[in-house]
This record gives sequence, C-alpha cells and structure tokens, in this order.
Amino acid sequence: MLKNDKVVVVMPAYNAAETLERTVADVDRDVVDEIVVVDDASRDDTVAVAERLGLFVHRHDHNRGYGGNQKSCYRLALEHGADIVVMVHPDYQYDPRLVPAMAHVIHAGVYDMVLGSRILCGTALAGGMPLVKYVANRFLTAFQNIMIGRKLSEYHTGYRAFSRRLLGTLPLEENSDDFVFDNQIICQAFAFGFRVGEISCPTRYFAEASSISLRRSVVYAFGVMATSIRLRMHMLGWRDERLFGEQGRRLELRGRRD
Repeated sequence: MLKNDKVVVVMPAYNAAETLERTVADVDRDVVDEIVVVDDASRDDTVAVAERLGLFVHRHDHNRGYGGNQKSCYRLALEHGADIVVMVHPDYQYDPRLVPAMAHVIHAGVYDMVLGSRILCGTALAGGMPLVKYVANRFLTAFQNIMIGRKLSEYHTGYRAFSRRLLGTLPLEENSDDFVFDNQIICQAFAFGFRVGEISCPTRYFAEASSISLRRSVVYAFGVMATSIRLRMHMLGWRDERLFGEQGRRLELRGRRD
C-alpha cells in the first residue's frame, strides 16, 4: 500500500504456468496489496500454480480473448477496492520490479495512466524484439502520434498502470475483446482528458514469452489505425463515437469494495 492507496496487480493469464511463479516472485509485496490472476481458460496448470502461490484467481469458463480478459481484470481490481491498478503480463516479458515506480507515479497524481515503454531505453532490438515487430511498432506509433496529436514513444506495450478514477470513467465495455483493446484504452484516456505518461522498460523475448501470430498481428495493426481514425473524427466533431463518448458502457461492478 502507498499511504492510503491500495495497489492491486492484475495478471491476464493464458497458458502461463511456466512463467507465473517467476513473475510473481519479482513483485514487491511491500507495495502491492493483492495480485489478481484472471485465467482465460488455459490448457495448462496456470490456475493450480496461481492457487499454490496464494493469489486471487478468477477463471473464465471459455476463452474470452485478451481484451475480454482485461475487462475482467479491471472489474475485479475495482471490486477489490484498488486505488491503483498495475497490469503485469505473467509471461515475464516485462520486468515486474518496475511496479513500485509505476504505482508511485499514479499515487503522486503526476499521471492517470503510465505505460512501460520498450522504446525509451533504446534496447528493444538488443532485448530480442523481432525486427519486423520493431518496424511495425515504429510505423504504427508514428501514425497514431500524427493522427491524434500526441508524442508517445510507444502505444503497444502491455505494461500499464492506472488510477481507479480512470478505470471507472472510461467506457471499457465498448472496447474489443481482442488485442486492439490495448490501443483503444490509451485512445480513450486521451479522449477523456486523462494524463498519460511513460517510463522506460527493458525488453526481453524468450521461448516462453507470449507472442501473437502474423495474421493476428496484421488484424491488430489495422485495428490500431482504425481506432486512431475514429478518435480523430470524434475529436473534430465529425462523428459521435460511443467508444470515446460519455454514452459508452462502463465496467459494471458486481461485488465487494474493500
């Protein structure tokens, strides 16, 4: 806990049995009050490992997709009384030791969303990011910065921290259940006037780290560009997009709030 702010780490998990324990071991429990694992109908022992580690586990009875998993993650974190939520992938691709730094930035009120950028440190390729992914990352980031008038170094990291107010305000139920959810939530934050910042995060790619197929990467890329265009049109008043508007559906909390 950071003073009176409850910090909850959420882990959207799918077949993460081999890396989950290593990821959890690097989470600073002096800062993090609770770890919530949402298992998206894994075919391995992810749930058993999480339960053995004493984590709160929620299991989907069928695969809901990466975006659908995140919706469950954030809903559960808010129901558990989180003031600060940090998403950490349980595949150990992003360094969990940065959680305290990201949480402190939110706690201090500097930003409402913090992204762990793999580009700022300049070691993405050295850390094993495939060249084709790096080039695509640079192209899509440049496209989005031009379209929506921002200057982020990267829109495509899976390492993020959020304030409770942001997660309770954004119409997250309007977002895709697929990978483009990651991009939509950033664009929504800009549309609603939230402050988005970045910290440097080293990259590490290895055999057990998750990766999406070429086909799904192409689908994601087109989804990113479509989201940017939709936001631009919304900002110009040419279209009233539920994805970026007050009328959009927000997360519906169903249970406790500590």
